[in-house]
Amino acid sequence: MNFKTLPNGMCDGFVILKKCEVKNSKNGSAYLDLILGDKEGEIPAKLWDYTDNGLFEAEMIVKVRGTIEQYNGKDQFRIAQIRPVASTDEYNIADLVPASEVGGEQIFNMLLKRIHSFKDNDLKRIVLSILEDKKDLLINCPAAFRLHHAMVGGLMLHTISIVRMAEEICKIYPNIDKELLLSGAILHDTAKTWEFELSKTGLVKGYSTEGELIGHLVKGAMYVENTANKLGIKSEKAVLLQHMILSHHGVPEFGSPVRPMFLEAEILSALDSLDATIFEINNATGKVKPGEFTDRQWALDNRKLYNHGLTNNEHKVNLGE
Repeated sequence: MNFKTLPNGMCDGFVILKKCEVKNSKNGSAYLDLILGDKEGEIPAKLWDYTDNGLFEAEMIVKVRGTIEQYNGKDQFRIAQIRPVASTDEYNIADLVPASEVGGEQIFNMLLKRIHSFKDNDLKRIVLSILEDKKDLLINCPAAFRLHHAMVGGLMLHTISIVRMAEEICKIYPNIDKELLLSGAILHDTAKTWEFELSKTGLVKGYSTEGELIGHLVKGAMYVENTANKLGIKSEKAVLLQHMILSHHGVPEFGSPVRPMFLEAEILSALDSLDATIFEINNATGKVKPGEFTDRQWALDNRKLYNHGLTNNEHKVNLGE
């Protein structure tokens, strides 16, 4: 735990309440049974003589002060003071939950720069309109519930990774329509901001009812259709974008109602899968020592993976410009 030690021997810091239950001691007085967590780990905690029923709940971010004691041979945090975070508090959410190493807003602005350079006015208007409308949600949204890029800002990191790969592929194969491919890459997961339900920490806690029933592929295609109609764009480009979003999971088993039917759609589907796989392999092998195998990874065809130790397993992305 990333606590700061104070001169009086106590320690304090900002934490997430991973668990928060009101219980009664043997003498009948109420206390809080807690698990405190940050990105470094978790520790059980107790707040004795609790009277403020309803003030604290799981997933809240709080500031605590107290002492670390031993109970049954394990560390336990005895809370002397606890309060919800205030708007004036200075803390970094990236210290508490998994978060992108690069700010979502920085990446968002990089995407805007690319869109503004488009020569195709129809694509430019559609993509800009959707991005600007969803900006506040996009910049912090995770890309997944439990799997790849399931972190604050993960959606923007996943998006820029695919965009950068798409730009490099276009240098090799000049017959690719670069602006169409980039448009699909930028928009392919935008409806995840609607599909997910987020916790107070900014991570995904589940799916909305509509998200389960419709999903982000169909909703994303609806975004394009509605935006094109609003802007009065009758071009086939809007239909091509809808198809790219609908088909980017590749096959019906993974949720796509149609398979990719033109080059840019096929490339987007392949890059989406590749980026997710790279993240999952880095994440899994980073948890074992060089020369060791991981447990079987169900998200990767139940394979064990080997950490050869030749490179750093951290998920780094060359953002370019």
